[in-house]
Amino acid sequence: MMTRTNPDQLSVPPDGKPYHEQPQWRNDFPIDWPQDELVARRDFTKFLVLTSFAFAVGQVWIAFENFARKRRGRPPIRMIARLAAVPVGGSVTFAYPDTHDDCVLVRTATDRFVAYSQKCTHLSCAVTPQLEKNCLYCPCHHGFFDLATGEPTGGPPRRPLPRINLEIRDGAIYATGVEVRA
Repeated sequence: MMTRTNPDQLSVPPDGKPYHEQPQWRNDFPIDWPQDELVARRDFTKFLVLTSFAFAVGQVWIAFENFARKRRGRPPIRMIARLAAVPVGGSVTFAYPDTHDDCVLVRTATDRFVAYSQKCTHLSCAVTPQLEKNCLYCPCHHGFFDLATGEPTGGPPRRPLPRINLEIRDGAIYATGVEVRA
């Protein structure tokens, strides 16, 4: 007597019982575990081609962004605040050079101002001035930056904050550029 086997059911169920004695859920959701990890050459090649295409598009996009950034030239000169609006020991937040680039201006003395990007160089959390400690503080991972230089002094950040170049004229403070340091 010859029994006919279903070619779709190539493996033995986990409990070893014949298929007609299996619970209904196993018959409704049949998974052939030995064949489950089989990847056809065509599927593997399709995956490689699509992944390579995605990497190539990403590299072209990075090149385009760098080209566009270089063509923009110098950032605009933008007024931050009036001198009278920032008391000694006070700070003002502003956006420069674009609306999504948050920065902080701190008046450390009567005639001394410093401005930095407000994004921590570790994970882009917002830094806040702590004048009593003479630093900028990142509360996310307890990072500290020197208020005078923007250099990291404690915590996980390893790179200094980008400095905003300032100019004072006609009783106002202007941002004139961004100094990115490595």
